[in-house]
Amino acid sequence: MAATAALLAILVLAGTATHSEAASSSATGEKTTHIKLYWHDVVSGPSPTVVQVAHAATTNASKTGFGGVVVIDDPLTEGPALNSSRLLGRAQGTYISAGKDDVSLFMSMNFVFTAGRYNGSTVAIMGRNAVFSAVREMAVVGGTGVFRWARGYAQARTHTFDLKTGDATVEYNVFIKH
Repeated sequence: MAATAALLAILVLAGTATHSEAASSSATGEKTTHIKLYWHDVVSGPSPTVVQVAHAATTNASKTGFGGVVVIDDPLTEGPALNSSRLLGRAQGTYISAGKDDVSLFMSMNFVFTAGRYNGSTVAIMGRNAVFSAVREMAVVGGTGVFRWARGYAQARTHTFDLKTGDATVEYNVFIKH
C-alpha cells in the first residue's frame, strides 16, 4: 500500500512539473509566426536568379542531376505573380541535387526580408526537398532580428513550373517559433 501511495505521489509531482514547464514556456513571451510567401527560381532570361556553380563528372548523364550545386538569390513575393506582387525579400543560399534515384534537393537558404514588418530580419531554412512531392517540409534552423532564436518548419508547394524554361514559383508557408 505504501508503495502505491509513493508511486501515486511521484506521478502527481511529475504531472505538476510538466505543467509548470509548459506554463513557463508561455510566460517567456515566445511567439509563433506564420508567413506565406512565394519563392521565384528564375533560370531563364537575361537576369537569372539561380546559377549552377559546380557539378560532378556524372551530373549531366544523371536522370536526377545528381551532384549539381546551385547558388540562388531568388525573389520572395507576397503573391504568385513575380512582376506584379510586392517584393518581400530574397531567398539566398544553395541547393544541391542530392538524390541519385529521385529528384530531391538539399536546401540551405536564408529568407532575407527587405520590406514589411520583418524588414532586416532573416529566417534560415535547411532540409530535403523532394520536388515532385505535393508538400515538402524543411526545418527552420535559426534566424536574426525579429526571428532571433527561431525554430520551426517550412512547407513548400509548387505553384508553377515551366518545363521549357525551368522557371519555378513555389508557395512557402513558414511556421516560426521565436
